[in-house]
Amino acid sequence: MSLYRNTIWFLNGIQQYTRKGYEAKSKDFETKDFDVSVVGRSYMITGANSGIGKATAMALAKKGGTVHMVCRNKDRAEEAKSEIVSESGNTEVYIHILDMSQTRKVWEFAEGFKKEYPSLNVLINNAGCMMHKRELNAEGLEMNFATNTMGVYILTQTLIPLLQKSQDPRVITVSSGGMLVQKLRADDLQSEKAHFDGIMVYAQNKRQQVVLTEHWANVNPIIHFSAMHPGWVDTPAVSTAMPQFHQMMGDRLRSVDQGADTVVWLALSRAAARKPSGQFFQDRKPVPKHLPLAWTHSSAEEIHSFITQLENLAKAVQSHDVDPEGHVDASTPVCVIYVSQCH
Repeated sequence: MSLYRNTIWFLNGIQQYTRKGYEAKSKDFETKDFDVSVVGRSYMITGANSGIGKATAMALAKKGGTVHMVCRNKDRAEEAKSEIVSESGNTEVYIHILDMSQTRKVWEFAEGFKKEYPSLNVLINNAGCMMHKRELNAEGLEMNFATNTMGVYILTQTLIPLLQKSQDPRVITVSSGGMLVQKLRADDLQSEKAHFDGIMVYAQNKRQQVVLTEHWANVNPIIHFSAMHPGWVDTPAVSTAMPQFHQMMGDRLRSVDQGADTVVWLALSRAAARKPSGQFFQDRKPVPKHLPLAWTHSSAEEIHSFITQLENLAKAVQSHDVDPEGHVDASTPVCVIYVSQCH
């Protein structure tokens, strides 16, 4: 079954996820969807100094939005900000230095942001990583999971109260079509039980993000949640993490602006806000979260277990509840009200 899923997914990707796929779909785009001014609206983008994040920050700045760039590297962030301000003419661009793999620091940053700023209209969870060897962060969490899932969970959940009191609030998570070949593994969130394959671990994290998006949409009706697949995009991250794939696809990869298009559409357009919350988007359209005949659907019990584990991990990180080796314990039942939160 997994071979079937992978084959169908790749053949589908050649048709849809490439530059040609974007060019075909973009013929149906409504150009008026971007005829909006967002002066006074604020946007937070993680991983905003390169690739899709930078292209998104540039597009939002050009529309007049206040842009909060959350970046790991200060020098690269400053360089990107300078380029964005120069090209957009918008000086309302701010840098926040944060490593999304440092779980407690993500929570501390979000708590601080909530106190400093009166509103946040849109959160864009874009930062992510793909590590091919199993490594742990300071809290003992596997690094891909820490960045792609716990970082997104902690950041979003902590900022939900700020989003709820802002006008037309939205949360967009940049996921991946790779999640289509993965079923949520609620019994192995940190990829400890099987052979560690960085690409499949990343795809599992992306499935986790999509399940999270559905969950948030159900429990937070005031906020519009969405996840999206940018397609196969020519970014520094792709060339570094998947050099063979990058070389093989070459000019067939999408540009960063093409990859960012649906993120920007979800962040800006009135049309996006009219779509039901919790969906998975590709080229401005909701698309299925599962391949035909694929056994990737999760039971209610599996989803409940997944969310409970994230809640427990978040609570442990916030309270410094770690074991002698520095590992947080997700198994201890704790009562968590949604004040904290996960790319």
